[in-house]
Amino acid sequence: MFAFALPAPFTARTPSAFDIGPVSRALVTIVGTVMTVLCVVAIGRALGGLTPELPRLRNVAIAIHVVAVIPAIPLGAYVLLTRKGDARHKQLGKIWLLLMLLTAFSAIFIKTGGSYSPIHIFVPLTIFSAWRSVATARRGNITGHKRQLVFTYLTGLVFPGLAAFLLPGRLMNVMLFG
Repeated sequence: MFAFALPAPFTARTPSAFDIGPVSRALVTIVGTVMTVLCVVAIGRALGGLTPELPRLRNVAIAIHVVAVIPAIPLGAYVLLTRKGDARHKQLGKIWLLLMLLTAFSAIFIKTGGSYSPIHIFVPLTIFSAWRSVATARRGNITGHKRQLVFTYLTGLVFPGLAAFLLPGRLMNVMLFG
């Protein structure tokens, strides 16, 4: 008369596999790959002695900033491009957001010529965006969570990263181009 569908006792729960969309996926793939390669080349040049002396790396805030941001670039791309909703995604996402917050908060203590530069606009954007990313996920708003994390990746890593590589005199510019 009545049939109840009970799950099998040993079936694994399937995590959601929502995607960020083809345009965002392509953008994250290209930008994440290019920025990761640029970081590897810049660090390789610096470690190989192919750059001028880098006294700024002795600044604790800059050292913390660089150590946090370098792994955040490929990890963020990985989290955005791989399967979502499982325990690994959640754990790596938390690590990535912690790296992003460490990057943002350390940037507060980095000043150019004694004052903040226009690139510092990304500090409050990153902090707010990290908070919104968590808040939307906790509310179950997965669409908003996706959008917020792509926004965080772009405003917290891509745009400031491009400035770091392209603006003469910036540490990554010096490490990459000498």
